[in-house]
Amino acid sequence: MNEKLKEKTRESLASVLPITLIVLLLSITFVPMQVATWELFVMGAVLVIIGMGFFQLGAEIAMMPLGQGIGGQLVKSRKLIVTIVICFLVGTVITVSEPDLQVLAAQVASIPNEVLIWSVAVGVGIFTVVAILRILLKISLSKLLSVLYILLFVLAACAPSEFLAVAFDSGGVTTGPMTVPFIMAIGVGFSAARSDREGASDSFGLIALCSIGPIMMVLLLGIFYHPTEAVYTAVEIVPADTLQDVIRQFVSALPQYTKEVVVSMLPVGAVFVLFQLFTRQYHKYQVLRMCMGFLYTILGLILFLTGVNVGFAPVGSLLGGSLADGPMKWILLPIGMVIGYFIVKAEPAVKVLNDQVEEITGGTISHTMMNRCLSIGVACAVALAMVRVLTGISIYWILIPGYALSLILSHFVPPVFVGVAFDSGGVASGPMTSTFLLPLAMGACTAAGGNVVTDAFGVVALVALTPLITIQIMGCLYAYRSKREAQKPADTVSDDIVLELGEDEE
Repeated sequence: MNEKLKEKTRESLASVLPITLIVLLLSITFVPMQVATWELFVMGAVLVIIGMGFFQLGAEIAMMPLGQGIGGQLVKSRKLIVTIVICFLVGTVITVSEPDLQVLAAQVASIPNEVLIWSVAVGVGIFTVVAILRILLKISLSKLLSVLYILLFVLAACAPSEFLAVAFDSGGVTTGPMTVPFIMAIGVGFSAARSDREGASDSFGLIALCSIGPIMMVLLLGIFYHPTEAVYTAVEIVPADTLQDVIRQFVSALPQYTKEVVVSMLPVGAVFVLFQLFTRQYHKYQVLRMCMGFLYTILGLILFLTGVNVGFAPVGSLLGGSLADGPMKWILLPIGMVIGYFIVKAEPAVKVLNDQVEEITGGTISHTMMNRCLSIGVACAVALAMVRVLTGISIYWILIPGYALSLILSHFVPPVFVGVAFDSGGVASGPMTSTFLLPLAMGACTAAGGNVVTDAFGVVALVALTPLITIQIMGCLYAYRSKREAQKPADTVSDDIVLELGEDEE
């Protein structure tokens, strides 16, 4: 167990170190920071690294087996009504336990927090059922997504324009570190019961469909409540003169995030207890191992959320405001691209998805390929977000062509790439995006004199959009190369093999 934790922590270090070095470089060149501010960021980075290590280990030994066990048992029951009810309840309960949903609720004025949280959770529950039925009924993911996104944009046209960006952001933040491992594992459990060759590829797509539910529900709430504004309290750096003051900030924040995470994990724990009581799925050793996994998950999320909220968010806002408040404000684009390229590697749910993709596809889509495509996609997303911040163009001009292109591509790539691409959009827009990139955009927007609600919000939506395109382009290249290999004459292939063997002998 200790070796596994060390391995996960090393992976986390490799993910977080680049973004830490970028902030250090910016503090030396463009945005001079006080020593205490830099210490705040470094302390946050340390907590993020340790937290990610514990979370990944916990998700691997507790969340994934539980999700797969539930999926497998539901398939064995062969009772459609039972499957629908349990999938709805599980999707709803897991979403309520998602920490990012609390952040979203605090951003939206005119709608009570509890109303928003439960509406979004019900939306995820409904679309969890839709996703499972798609697997069981063997419905084409690309066709279903095309219908749903057309319906989504029709609904968006009826919603208040100032509410649009927040609604699309909700689709990203509700598929975070709690939801992704669990729902993906349920999909694996269902698809494993199918004997056809498309079963494995159909295990993907659940996160994609579950991201649509929150957007629809928030748009409906916007129409119903007629909100006149959606506000977000800008994060500020609390004055700190000494290292002791910096440490005190993190210590004082720990109880708040401990309470949030423990309350969020209670429904998941209840699902585990009830599932074990009714099915006796796991033997004693597995139960103890999974309990330890839940403890690791809780500890990891507490450290991670404390690190990003106390250390990362204030520095992100400071960077955005300082870069936009000057004659060289357009430098936000290349700097934003570099930050976006590296920050996605630090998302906890991204690692869970990448490992699952590599395992299920047998290495066809490798961890490295996924990371590269996600990084390129998020880099482009942050650049587009900075363009919106500086120019104020409507998010419609990006979302409609972007989703149109991604849906067109979905009809020309292998099905597995469609599911992986649309799932990746949900996992890329997690806590790091909402607590660093969003404050970065907000700080820049405030300094540039823009409207925070319409211009800064939407960065999460763009981060969720661009991977759909980059990963499907990778799928097109893969399909093209596979086709070329298949069309190669047999004698040419033989000559190539002989040539390679000859080189090896030399």
